Amino acid sequence: MDIETTVMELIIAAGEAKSLAMQALHSAKRGEWAQVDTLLAESAAASRSAHEVQTTLIGMDEGEGKLPVTLILVHAQDHIMTSMLAREMIAEMIELHRTIQQLKEPA
Repeated sequence: MDIETTVMELIIAAGEAKSLAMQALHSAKRGEWAQVDTLLAESAAASRSAHEVQTTLIGMDEGEGKLPVTLILVHAQDHIMTSMLAREMIAEMIELHRTIQQLKEPA
């Protein structure tokens, strides 16, 4: 397995997860709730994919330093962690948008 290719897969999947979550937030601002739910599900799938790649890399290393710690590997780890944090925060913001919209709707 080519480590550089695997690391790039992780970066791409993490970036996709974050991008889809941001798109969901923009849809929430417009009240497009079906679109929000679809985008959040796609974001979760991309996040799972990134996590699977990360798990593969961890398995290859076996906690013994078998993988060289390169700048691209550190960059990939940064991407996945940033993506995870962004997704969690965006999910909370989306719930706030839902609540605000429900409060604005006439009873």
